[in-house]
Amino acid sequence: MSKQIVHGDQCRKKIIEGINVVANAVGITLGPKGRCVAIEQSYGPPKITKDGVSVAKAIQLKDKSLNVGAQFVISVASKTADVAGDGTTTATVIADAAVRELNKAEVAGIDIQEVRKGAEKAVEAVIADVRKNSSPVKNEEEIAQVATVSSNGDREIGEKIANAMKQVGQEGVITVEDSKNFNFEVEVVKGMRFDRGYISQYFATNREKMITEFENPYILLLDQKVSTVQPLVPVLEAVAHTGKPLVLIADDVDGEALTALILNNLKGSIKVVAVKAPGFGDRKKEMLEDIAILTNGEVITEQLGIKLEKVNDTSKLGTANRVIVTKDHTTIVHDKNNSDIEKKVNSRCEQIREAIKDTTSDYEKEKLQERLAKLRNGVAVLKVGGATEVEQKERKDRVEDALHATRAAVEEGIVPGGGVALFYASRVLDSLKFDNEDQRVGINIIKKVLEAPVRQIVKNAGGKEDVVVNELSKSNDKNRGFDARTMQYVDMIKAGIVDPTKVVRTALQDAFSVASLVIATSAMITDHEEDNNTGNRSGGGVGGGHHGGMGGMDF
Repeated sequence: MSKQIVHGDQCRKKIIEGINVVANAVGITLGPKGRCVAIEQSYGPPKITKDGVSVAKAIQLKDKSLNVGAQFVISVASKTADVAGDGTTTATVIADAAVRELNKAEVAGIDIQEVRKGAEKAVEAVIADVRKNSSPVKNEEEIAQVATVSSNGDREIGEKIANAMKQVGQEGVITVEDSKNFNFEVEVVKGMRFDRGYISQYFATNREKMITEFENPYILLLDQKVSTVQPLVPVLEAVAHTGKPLVLIADDVDGEALTALILNNLKGSIKVVAVKAPGFGDRKKEMLEDIAILTNGEVITEQLGIKLEKVNDTSKLGTANRVIVTKDHTTIVHDKNNSDIEKKVNSRCEQIREAIKDTTSDYEKEKLQERLAKLRNGVAVLKVGGATEVEQKERKDRVEDALHATRAAVEEGIVPGGGVALFYASRVLDSLKFDNEDQRVGINIIKKVLEAPVRQIVKNAGGKEDVVVNELSKSNDKNRGFDARTMQYVDMIKAGIVDPTKVVRTALQDAFSVASLVIATSAMITDHEEDNNTGNRSGGGVGGGHHGGMGGMDF
């Protein structure tokens, strides 16, 4: 395929234009009066959302040069979502403003490298000030406030998330799923989460969120590494006959075995996900046993005389109501009404308590307490309902955003919301030292850029941006801000309008990082437009050998 190369001013112009297209679509969602965006789906009704990263990821521009710019800002939203779980719209708005202001400086002939140095100093100073003025989350009401703001002012969502955290602890496991009715409910069930995700991204069933979700799967627990597929064939065939998915938790899965599992998963021969077992050494064996007890299964280990190739039915496999696997975590949710499992879990918890009493190692005690918490606390499930599928999905998106924001708040604390934390933090730049005038330009650029979130919130509410910015500039109270819902100036903390410190910090860091890259770019290479209409090309798939097995499966 032939390529086209764009240089200099034309390159920068196209990139900035592409960034602006995405920023305009994402920016309208910011604040309590931000608007929703309808996203066309490949089938079914459109997706209605205010989630910045969902809007950004849905954008694919026809003009290849513009799309390069779009991808820059999409990467900002994605990275912010990955790190903080929220703040993607704020990051996008800041990145757009930063790119435009930095470009003006370069067009004016100012040394852009020195400008970037000054801007970098400014970002570091602002983040330090935001952290200094952060307050820890102290109670259930503050948790509810964070969740309410992040869910677009939905107090019910805020209260449900606060209730869920109260039941399983602030660091407990909380998942979100569809309700079978119109109601929004919190249910605490048996389950656990451990810090291991899928071995390959090809196992993801939801490509947008890059997660695997299975309902009523079998769970195969292996205390061994699997490199060849042949020992797995009997149990895979047994599971395939049931039509249910399989979660394989093992020391590791690689080589031919991994290739065959991915191939059959992509073909739909069997739904499967492979996950590395949590822990190391003896602790790994104990955690596998914990999972076995929770799922009513057995750990397949040759130490007990059980060989994998001899497992040819599902009798030794565990089960669960639901399993969610991300790149970093695996969550197992089980039916709380199973009395046999309840008894086994209680007995296992008692064993762990005795081990805690007997150990003299602080480290060992900490790890045992972690295991006990995983088994004892269970999983809080937020069941989200709605009158229609579109309404349910939109609300579920807001619940997930609010949950991410709440976790970020618990981790690093909270600051006044509505964009004022960054707005007031910019005042530290008045006394920031610089080495030359070009660096001062960079510092002033960041100061101006930090007005962008406030301006966008006011704009979306139909207010006058300059009037609000001017009014806040006169204030000596760092908690004073503009409540876009009531169109009044209020004490943001007292009004319950707060943002997680981690979200604010990450949004600024990621936005400046990408803006800095954009301004350092002077050429781009894209496919020629005419080459895109030459017909479909068959892509390479995941290969796998054939070693016999049931029809339709590749082993």
